[in-house]
Amino acid sequence: MQEVSETKALALELARKYHKEQVTRGFEPGVTPIWSSGATLDEDDRLALVDAALDMRIAAGVHTRKFESDFARYFRLRKAHMVNSGSSANLLAVSALTSPKLKELRLRPGDEAITVGAGFPTTINPLVQNGLTPVFVDVELGTYNASLEQIEAALSPRTRLIMIAHALGNPFPVAEVAELAAKRGIFLIEDNCDAVGSTYQGKLTGTFGDLSTVSFYPAHHITAGEGGCVLTGSLELARLVESMRDWGRDCWCEPGTDNTCLKRFDYQMGSLPAGYDHKYIFSHVGYNLKATDLQGALVHSQLKKLPDFIAARRSNWQRLRDGLADVPGLLLPRATPDSEPSWFGFALTVLPDAGFSRKDLVNFLEARNIGTRRLFGGNITRHPAYEDVRYRIVGELTNCDILTEDTFWIGVYPSLTNEMLDYVVESITEFCTGKG
Repeated sequence: MQEVSETKALALELARKYHKEQVTRGFEPGVTPIWSSGATLDEDDRLALVDAALDMRIAAGVHTRKFESDFARYFRLRKAHMVNSGSSANLLAVSALTSPKLKELRLRPGDEAITVGAGFPTTINPLVQNGLTPVFVDVELGTYNASLEQIEAALSPRTRLIMIAHALGNPFPVAEVAELAAKRGIFLIEDNCDAVGSTYQGKLTGTFGDLSTVSFYPAHHITAGEGGCVLTGSLELARLVESMRDWGRDCWCEPGTDNTCLKRFDYQMGSLPAGYDHKYIFSHVGYNLKATDLQGALVHSQLKKLPDFIAARRSNWQRLRDGLADVPGLLLPRATPDSEPSWFGFALTVLPDAGFSRKDLVNFLEARNIGTRRLFGGNITRHPAYEDVRYRIVGELTNCDILTEDTFWIGVYPSLTNEMLDYVVESITEFCTGKG
């Protein structure tokens, strides 16, 4: 064992040396890409991956469990279940609420779920896949979130769920929405994938709903390469999430573990014979959506740096906001009142009287190697994927249409330097003032 330990220490030291040999080139305006998003990875992250790889932990294991525990502790919630993507997290969160174990509270096909008309498809797709009817409301320009009044106007006798993402890290009025949901006996799922570290009324987003979801794709606040998480303060809901994540089985043993309950061969469920192996009794229509321990090792290393990442995102967003404050033709983003966002991106909407189009400005920036992104799906109902989907629209999706045509966002992620951000400001200012 000592020889193995020394060999591993040597391998880690070589990995450390390799990391230090990587050359980071300086910023060259117009040549060095300024991405809209990206992972910020350091020596500790590389060593965490190598350490897990050397132990050949190819399924979820000690690193994943440690991360789940620490991540739940960060939010002060009871449970966190790591999965293979943020999309899977959303699917699990919705699917868990359809469990027969919830009895009369379970979501059923035809029940309505309120969400916004502008956003990422994977907030909406789990509703469709579970037979729910999406009810779309408009958003406000500037915050890109729905208001409490818009959500309240969408309520009907069939409303059983509200599922909304915090847009680009900017919280929707989640405390008021949670109060509304509780009063009406409606479930609330927070899609917190873009907003880890954001607060509303001094409380972390992701802690108001019955369930919340996070993504660990490289664009997000911390990364596992791929990966996601479902969090909840309810042990009952956590058990349903775990079952559906782990094939739908009734057993709760960790991988590679047998007979945690000490009665593995003593169960009788459904019409199965008495004593059927509990590891192969399925109480839900589930999936295998688990993450690997390599992913768990990386994201656990990233979690230690989360406070610095959040501070950098806020600083970068403010630098762009201050630098573009007097630029004509643009609607700049603003934080929701009573919130402190952990920003995912910096949204810009070209005003009707700007004298230039979003397309022209985006083409100008892209030609300078400044990455841009649309505000996800824009008006999601205009996409071909939803032509045959049954849904309801409350009011008009006027602003969703405006942002479909005129809105885009640029990056604020931690690896961006002040020199890069200033170049972005200079480029936008140059174009919008007609000096480009």
